[in-house]
Amino acid sequence: MTETPGAHPTEPARPTGSDLHLDLPAGGGRRAALMSALREAIRSGRLAPGTRLPPYRALAADLGLARNTAAEAYAELVAEGWLTARQGSGTTVAERAAPAPPARARRPAPQPGPAHDLRQGQPDAASFPRTAWLAAARRALTAAPNEAFGPGRPQGRPELRTALADYLARARGVRTDPDRIVICSGFAHALRLLFDGATPVLPPAEQGPLAVEAYGLGFHRGLLAAAGVPTVPLPIDEQGARVGELAHHPDARTALLTPAHQFPTGGPLHAARRAAVVDWARGCGGLLLEDDYDGEFRYDRQPVGAVQGLDPDRVVYLGSVSKSLSPALRLGWMVLPDHLVDRVLAAKGEREAWAGALDQLTLAEFIDSGGYDRHVRRMRRRYRDRRDRLVAALAASAPHLEVSGIAAGLHAVVRLDAGTEQEVLRAATRRGLALDGLADFRHPAVTPEAMPTADGLVVGYATPPDHAYPAALAALCAVLPAAA
Repeated sequence: MTETPGAHPTEPARPTGSDLHLDLPAGGGRRAALMSALREAIRSGRLAPGTRLPPYRALAADLGLARNTAAEAYAELVAEGWLTARQGSGTTVAERAAPAPPARARRPAPQPGPAHDLRQGQPDAASFPRTAWLAAARRALTAAPNEAFGPGRPQGRPELRTALADYLARARGVRTDPDRIVICSGFAHALRLLFDGATPVLPPAEQGPLAVEAYGLGFHRGLLAAAGVPTVPLPIDEQGARVGELAHHPDARTALLTPAHQFPTGGPLHAARRAAVVDWARGCGGLLLEDDYDGEFRYDRQPVGAVQGLDPDRVVYLGSVSKSLSPALRLGWMVLPDHLVDRVLAAKGEREAWAGALDQLTLAEFIDSGGYDRHVRRMRRRYRDRRDRLVAALAASAPHLEVSGIAAGLHAVVRLDAGTEQEVLRAATRRGLALDGLADFRHPAVTPEAMPTADGLVVGYATPPDHAYPAALAALCAVLPAAA
């Protein structure tokens, strides 16, 4: 039975009630101090009207007060109208005018998103396999050992590393074992582990500048620059990066490439160049960092295996589920040469601070059960249909414009006449259409002599939901320049 001061209820054998934090003023009588603390908690709104207070015996025990002191404080606050007490209902904060909320600095209202979004880099969020993922999570939690719920291992859950070793060998031609895989939270996290921090795995003083493709994500270049890593661009053509240009950079001993599907121009690295870049790494004692961008999504060509399979001791293979499943999962992996595993783990620290064990266990189960393969095949069909609709719309509305990079991936490149890219992007903005221009991805150090400047649009066809895709295509076609 709940006790009410002044009502003399039959007290329970052991006091119970909700926790209540109160700061009692120092000095003075304890009853007055308790009353003052309760008044302040009610006045400030921390104890809202109708909030039930703990029985006075429980509160007295928590605060180290005599029971009578707490009972008398409750009774006096009831008399003053701060509290109400009813037999069988306990003591609650009285219904009073709500206090004025504390003043807050006004935050600017969030800007509305674009009416149409054809930016690259994001999968269709509505296609995340919720039902299959939930089923995998249930199975994974049921089978998980108790130690999985303890502190995380920096290398990642063994279940996921084992599943990835099997999957990557089968689907991407990667040669590894679970002990050479380190789980991370994505490609950017992998770069930070390799190049950033107090003890980087690949310090610039030892590795020299990092050779990168002439077109790529500015975010990654900025991350490297912040870590003190200079980058030198390799021109690209229809066969991918011109890796023979590495001979002009004798101080570079590390190169970062997207061999499966050059980002953003499209196309795989030619077989002869794949072999040549591995020979370069062997000859200079260097490393190739392989970003397996869009490796799962190919449409009109045979799958291209990972370069890592040519020499696992000279290639760091980097992958994630950000395109194949969702960037919200924050799960990626590094397949490392054996001599780098301990250095990466030292850079990562003693405890896993990024990738949650439960998501790792779920992904392992999702892969082992075949759910991941089924999802990738389903999305491959969906994205191919999206690509075909984009190509058909462009052929009907702007047949004079070349479309490239469409054999794989989640975007296409629409080539524009020289000097027209910025005007097209301004027109897109006026129509509420979000687009990426090709110039945004060009390395600032690429000279026109090394690689002519090209105008174009990088059109992502994965982002819009199905119902919004036709309108997005119509908006795109409306801003494209007419034939000269």
